Amino acid sequence: MSAKDAILEFSAAQHRLPDDVRADTLRLLADTLAGGAAGAQSAEARKLRGSLGAFGTDPEARLLNGALVPAGSAAFFNGFAIHCLEWDAVHEGAVVHALSVVTAAVMAQSDDNGGMDPEIVLTALAVGVDIASGLGLSATGPMAFFRPATAGVIGAALAAARLTDIPAEKYADVMGLAYSFASGTMQAHVEASIALPLQIANAARAAITAVHLVDAGMDGPHDILDGPFGYSKLIEPLDLSCYTADLGKVWRISEVAIKPFPSGRASHGALGALDQLYREGMRLSDVAKIELFAPPLIKRLVGRPYNPDMSAAYARLCLPILAPLMLRDGIIDPALFDSDALHAPELVALAPNVSVELDGNPDGNAMAPQRLVLTTTTGEAVERTISDNLGSIANPMSDEQAKAKYDLCRKLAGADVDPRIFDDPLSYFADSL
Repeated sequence: MSAKDAILEFSAAQHRLPDDVRADTLRLLADTLAGGAAGAQSAEARKLRGSLGAFGTDPEARLLNGALVPAGSAAFFNGFAIHCLEWDAVHEGAVVHALSVVTAAVMAQSDDNGGMDPEIVLTALAVGVDIASGLGLSATGPMAFFRPATAGVIGAALAAARLTDIPAEKYADVMGLAYSFASGTMQAHVEASIALPLQIANAARAAITAVHLVDAGMDGPHDILDGPFGYSKLIEPLDLSCYTADLGKVWRISEVAIKPFPSGRASHGALGALDQLYREGMRLSDVAKIELFAPPLIKRLVGRPYNPDMSAAYARLCLPILAPLMLRDGIIDPALFDSDALHAPELVALAPNVSVELDGNPDGNAMAPQRLVLTTTTGEAVERTISDNLGSIANPMSDEQAKAKYDLCRKLAGADVDPRIFDDPLSYFADSL
């Protein structure tokens, strides 16, 4: 059986999630909806909300801020809201924020159906995250395209298809149209553009569109992974055997990491170490210099310099401002990213002395190991080795840290948010309008 056929068979099969996988899926859904509810109230999301009238007028699905819009628009907005604060879960080995695209698409499809059995919707979420993560795990080189969108749209479309009456033999058309709609450039990350969450949004809407078109009788190309103009040839080379060998045996959603801080995941190794130092009594006024020795992906993604004119999107990917924030406040608060408070003199003073240095690791996708060297104002060098990022399976957040994130998300989401997002996320996710 080809890799494509194995993925299609897995995507359409009847699954009963093992108890531990179901628990992981529900835990990650709760985290995703909480971060999305906070993101839905961000300044960027408010700008986007004002443009949704251009996408249609018949309300069929919910935004995470409570409004009703067409399903495609809901997928678009919710995908943006989930990713815009850089607080969404990520499969580190795959370098894919699979929950963002798949959750937005599956929720929109469920709403479009008028609500569905929660267990069916939860299983669809796990299947979609598995496929999106598997494509990322199969990549044999560093990203040129924005993998959360290019891999995410395929996983999301196949997950959403499970919530329809599309027969299994038509899943190849769903996959083909999703690939045909795939887009997302890493240039947005280089420039720290708001186009990053917009690419997540576009992938979620494209997934829903692919499903609706196949449901209406349209087809798509089939040889989209290994064909002469397929994913492996045009987007990035794949070795799918490393994924399909364990397909259905190892559920990739159970490997997904939760992000404790609303910033690029590549910043979390350093921020986790600095958070621990803060808890031990280290403060911003004690620090003269911070050096992070890390793989090339870390330098590429968050090694950008402080810029006095930077946007909130840039700041979330800028370790030289994130590090002093952590040492001053013991927290990364998204509310500061849209204000002059981000440029406080004490933060700006340390920013030029925060650097990311290459450590010689040849792996273009590696997140770890890393080594942080902090030099105090008295000349003392404090070192921390970072084997696993905080929030990963190997280094999970404490109950206290998880509660702190959840409480901050609830605060940012505002008093009018549907309380089920925080208190009963599965009911909210699969409920009818």
